[in-house]
Amino acid sequence: MTQPTSRLAAALTPTSDLAKAIMLMLAAVTLFSFLDTSAKYLGTVSGVPVAQIIWLRFLVQFVALLVLVPASGVLSLGDMFRTRRPAWQAVRSLMMALTTVFNFLALQYLRLDQTVTIMFLSPLLVALLAGPLQGEWVGVRRFMAILAGFAGILIAVRPGVAEVHPALLYSFAAMAAYVAFALITRHIAGDDPPLVTLFMSIFAGTLLGIPFAAADWRWDLPVTTWGLLLSLGVFGGAGHYLFILAYRLAPAGIVTPFIYMQIVSMAALGYIVFDDVPDVWTFVGSTVVVASGIYLFHREQVVKSSAS
Repeated sequence: MTQPTSRLAAALTPTSDLAKAIMLMLAAVTLFSFLDTSAKYLGTVSGVPVAQIIWLRFLVQFVALLVLVPASGVLSLGDMFRTRRPAWQAVRSLMMALTTVFNFLALQYLRLDQTVTIMFLSPLLVALLAGPLQGEWVGVRRFMAILAGFAGILIAVRPGVAEVHPALLYSFAAMAAYVAFALITRHIAGDDPPLVTLFMSIFAGTLLGIPFAAADWRWDLPVTTWGLLLSLGVFGGAGHYLFILAYRLAPAGIVTPFIYMQIVSMAALGYIVFDDVPDVWTFVGSTVVVASGIYLFHREQVVKSSAS
């Protein structure tokens, strides 16, 4: 009997690389938590217009890639704009921009742990929609895990029982846009180099955000606020870079479950910065969603291993 592919890959990966990959993934999701926390702070405490927050988040990362990638010698400036799937890359970039817009809008009203719990529903929806859209159908066990994930969201949100804030619609819209982003990513995977895809993913947000940011721009901000604004792109860009490095060092089956540790850093930062304490329903619901996501990913690895 052959050893499952994911276990064999893990066995062949040096222990030091596995540890590094896990630490890189934890660092990546922590940076993403810093990104969301900073965006919420800038909008709710510092009074910075949301459009300005969103645009500077994209602009800093866009400029950093323009400078650093050609300087590294991996790709030239012209290569970064060269893609085999321009239409799909444009739509994917737009979905990334909409994900950020709706998420940052939701963060102005909701707790950090609430928004990340809803976003954790996206892998379940991707798995569900991959069947009719891409022919990657889920089995009974994975379908039950998806249903459990939906139940977890209902526990966390409790529609009809607790007062539902309208901003939850922003969070669900962000999640829906990210699902489209993920499905398109799977559809065009392998057509372009990863750095080109990463670069194109922030192109729409940088370009389309200019008129919105200009219409509601504020120059009269303290130096510390400008520093925090500029750090948004650093948090996002560094997080994505560490994310990619983690997957280079270890198999996906090892590092992917650690994405869900973001709920810990989000809850901790929400308490430290905003004195937000997750209620018991959000805690129970997020636990169900995270458990469902981890089990779903485990089943996908089992299916892929048995098919190989």
